[in-house]
Amino acid sequence: MDETSSVLKEDIDAFLVHLELEKGSSKNTVASYENDLSALVEFFSKHALKSWSEVSLEILRQWLTFLDKSRCSSATVARKLSALRSFSKFAKSRNMANLDVAKQLKRPRCMRKLPDTLASEEVAKILELDGEKSPLTMRDSAMFELIYSSGLRVSELCDIKIQAVDFENCFLRVHGKGAKERSVPFGSIAKSKLERYLTVARPKFVKSKTDSTFFIGITGRKLSRKTVWMHLKKYIKLAGIEKSVTPHTLRHSFATHLLENGADLRSIQEMLGHADISTTQIYTAVDKKRLMSDYRKLHQRDKF
Repeated sequence: MDETSSVLKEDIDAFLVHLELEKGSSKNTVASYENDLSALVEFFSKHALKSWSEVSLEILRQWLTFLDKSRCSSATVARKLSALRSFSKFAKSRNMANLDVAKQLKRPRCMRKLPDTLASEEVAKILELDGEKSPLTMRDSAMFELIYSSGLRVSELCDIKIQAVDFENCFLRVHGKGAKERSVPFGSIAKSKLERYLTVARPKFVKSKTDSTFFIGITGRKLSRKTVWMHLKKYIKLAGIEKSVTPHTLRHSFATHLLENGADLRSIQEMLGHADISTTQIYTAVDKKRLMSDYRKLHQRDKF
């Protein structure tokens, strides 16, 4: 890294510290900003920019052209623009730089992709694959049941502590994005599997340095998101499901199935931990899409 990019990077680092310590942003959010802004600094350094004051509207348009030629999706470009604008506000407030030209960049229109979901029958196939009562199977079955039962993000699942699980009232304290805490319910089947895992399986994984993290691996340590995904892939294969499925697919399925069965959109928003109701409203599009599909298959007088 040359001297110029090093100077620019120092300002980015100050912004990242601000996000983590002052705004309480999650590690994943901070990492995303770091990746996007570091790539931007690399682009600037190749154009011999020596300071933020040299960032012009023309340079930023060249950056957008570069992203387009790199085949970045509109959603990715929008995310990178958002990172730049957030940094611009921070830099201006700290008298580090004035990047008002960033406001003149047009945000690309994003075609919002409908989330992939599973049918209720497909979810059942996955969650009922717990015939083998090994400690690992008990743990995995409890994990996937809980994701679907409570609509958790995989990062939230990995962070759960034993003391956050209220078995008596079937509620769970979850720390979501931005370290925001919320309470979510879980069902009776999830309760049974969680209790079985906690009393029978988890003690077999405990080591001297194990903390109160609820779901742990054979090393006695907290599971990574990648590990959860890898174990889910095994279940998908055993269930004979050929479509692409991730832990987030179970979260999407949770929301979609609640909506299909008459749940209030605001209640779903609260359970998912969405800050904005517009994020939750995408599930209404999924519901309408499925409704029209059923209509076209079943209505005798449909002529579409």
